[in-house]
Amino acid sequence: MYNFKNDYAEGAHPSILERLTKTNLVQQAGYGEDEYSLQAKEILKEKLGNKWATIHFVSGGTQANLLVISSLLRPHEAVISAASGHIFTNEAGAIESVGHKVIAVPTKNGKITSADIEKTLLAYQLKPHVVKPRVVYISNTTEVGTVYSKTELQDLYTQCKANDLLLFLDGARLGHALMAPGSDLLLEDVSRFTDVFYLGATKNGGLLGEAIIFNHSAVGQEFEFVMKQKGALLAKGRLLGVQFLSLFEGDLYMELAQHANLMAAKIAKAIQDSGHQFLSAPQSNQLFPILPMPLIQKLLEKYQFYIWQQVDETQAVVRLITSWATPEMIVDDLIKDIRLYKQDEVVSNPS
Repeated sequence: MYNFKNDYAEGAHPSILERLTKTNLVQQAGYGEDEYSLQAKEILKEKLGNKWATIHFVSGGTQANLLVISSLLRPHEAVISAASGHIFTNEAGAIESVGHKVIAVPTKNGKITSADIEKTLLAYQLKPHVVKPRVVYISNTTEVGTVYSKTELQDLYTQCKANDLLLFLDGARLGHALMAPGSDLLLEDVSRFTDVFYLGATKNGGLLGEAIIFNHSAVGQEFEFVMKQKGALLAKGRLLGVQFLSLFEGDLYMELAQHANLMAAKIAKAIQDSGHQFLSAPQSNQLFPILPMPLIQKLLEKYQFYIWQQVDETQAVVRLITSWATPEMIVDDLIKDIRLYKQDEVVSNPS
């Protein structure tokens, strides 16, 4: 059975494994001071067009979210998130566990707007009796696969600056957002229009790893102390440095994300051609088609994926995710099975 449940079912891109093997016996300094980590950070700064950025490598996305948000907030401060946001739905209360409220904002497509921020601030004016919103958390791509445009991100950042808020972007799938068809957002724009974000390798070719990037000196000071205190500062930081060096010294990171997006786009077209709708418009490597239950049960015989949301007794939303390593042959098999169901339906229900 082929796994469409996530984009981290495979190990790592072969070039990363090869480099890890070749450098295995080369002695290096610990805790991120190895030559691979230092070189990777300089390359990232160049790609960001931001020499003032400070960069820290950590092992995973939930860890990155917890470290960043808890370091930015004072005890009485809170973070604003889409109701579908990862920190609100899928991190076992990590943010709340360190004493901070997550203010959930209902959204139609997983994206927070300037109007959402304004409305939230109005609802939390009764100081000092309510928590104080301080950080706005967004993800790109969102939890439903949608993508922020440059204008949308710039508007959010402007609204945050006008209200003394910090904008934090979860970039676990940022490569997929940047390489989405029609996207006008560049990596340099992300650095300009957020206070802090991270670039995810776990879901785009790496064994593990996220690069947390503070874009200016006003935030993120002494973050290495936070990492050490929370057990996130790896002695063998080289394991992360080698991976980010391999992904970003050329264009591999973006190429891998583009492959995942192209495989998803091919599936999305076949689903649309078969007459099925989507929970959210396909934009990246996450697809949320609304399928009839008989088709879902048929596909589950050969493929693994999540039933995301029950629509009614006859149909449900499923989540299909393609990865940097998804073979086009498997995609073609899935498309064939979807089309065969449509043909069988036509035969069994002639007009």
